[in-house]
Amino acid sequence: MKDNIIEVMDKDLMLKIEEEIKGMTYTKNFRSPSAEEWYIFLPSYKDPLTGGAAGKTIIHYNLFDTKHIFINTTIIFDDPELHIRKHHQLVYSISDEIVNRLVGYADTLLSVHSGENSYHAEYKQ
Repeated sequence: MKDNIIEVMDKDLMLKIEEEIKGMTYTKNFRSPSAEEWYIFLPSYKDPLTGGAAGKTIIHYNLFDTKHIFINTTIIFDDPELHIRKHHQLVYSISDEIVNRLVGYADTLLSVHSGENSYHAEYKQ
């Protein structure tokens, strides 16, 4: 039987995503009892004003209701290159990896701010 799997993502894009995720680092900038702020560093992208982190992630814990805990996560990309529509899949893949690394498998409401690539998502266990 012939293999019917068709790869819909360009191989160059897949390699670019892999390279950015592999080289991604992050550092905690701020922490309070209910929130954390992380700077996100990517190999090919930087803040145009400072030359530093390509973006930041803010994780806010809803501690008022212990029965149904949701984590509100906001990712803001500062590099204008990541705001261009052709980089949507890259932004989506990087954001997904950030949630997996920093939030884990908790129920999460995600808001990504990246120009034309902005979106909202919900991660549920």
